Amino acid sequence: MIQKSAVVKQSKKILPPTSIGFALLIQLALPDSPLQKAAARPYFLYLLLILTGIYAVAYAVSFFAPRLDSYLAYHGPLYAGIILFFNILNVFTLKFVVLPVLFFPSLDRIVETFLHDRIFLLKCVLFSLRLLATGFFFGAVVGFFSGVLLGFSRRAAYWLNPVVKVLGPIPTTAWIPLALSSFPTSYSASVFLIAFTVWFQVALMTSSGIQSINKSYFEVSRTLGASNSYQIWHVAVPGAMPSIFLGLFNGTCGSFITLMTAEMVGTSAGIGWYINWQKQMMVYSGVYTGLFIIAVVCSLILTLLFKVRGRLLVWQKGVIKW
Repeated sequence: MIQKSAVVKQSKKILPPTSIGFALLIQLALPDSPLQKAAARPYFLYLLLILTGIYAVAYAVSFFAPRLDSYLAYHGPLYAGIILFFNILNVFTLKFVVLPVLFFPSLDRIVETFLHDRIFLLKCVLFSLRLLATGFFFGAVVGFFSGVLLGFSRRAAYWLNPVVKVLGPIPTTAWIPLALSSFPTSYSASVFLIAFTVWFQVALMTSSGIQSINKSYFEVSRTLGASNSYQIWHVAVPGAMPSIFLGLFNGTCGSFITLMTAEMVGTSAGIGWYINWQKQMMVYSGVYTGLFIIAVVCSLILTLLFKVRGRLLVWQKGVIKW
């Protein structure tokens, strides 16, 4: 049984290099279609060769590192599937041109656009991150305190609940014309739109988390002489932290959607503006480059939030399932 498990483990580890080898074979054996605009260099081939070298080193080290060995065995099928997906996409776009050339450029051209515009793309990403961070900060802060008032104070909930229920469900994109005409600059209008998106998610989940706390906790704290501020910061907020983080996760995803929309219609910089500009120029290799960057940045931010949540909520390890 142990020997069989080891064989299965090693077979999973060799799936990625097998997928890479198949992709290299297709890349070298099949000629490029003349219908697809050629890139300056075979960047996809270079990428496959780089991945081969990286994985060869990791595979060799894994025999002396048990954690890396388990990591490669667990993620091996996933990595092989990702490489296979890009291999199929490369065949459809570069080799046989199954998809429309204008809207589906080859992977070589996408990588070429990324390398050619890397400095400009970095500036766009930094602009978007500054805009996102500003709007997210104000939205999270206002949303947190709004949620605390909604969940802890009945008097505040009496006045704030109708506001949240009426304004919150309205799509953020519906506020774009009003925001652009009300704020002095498109940047401040974009900050408001992102903050509005985050505010609703954080306020809703914070109030829900506080209201779901067992009422006996508050009764015991009041019996022991705890003030309202003590109950908020030592009972309500710690108990609602899982829900607060869920609101932050939802707000992060929503803020990226709002960021892209706001940049496409109201700013003259940012990764969303870059995607819209490339679309207008009919350079879809730039569009896919921008989309890839958005996916990576959003994934990194969510991963960071998960790490922070894991550190702050270590006492609930094994309880939270998301």
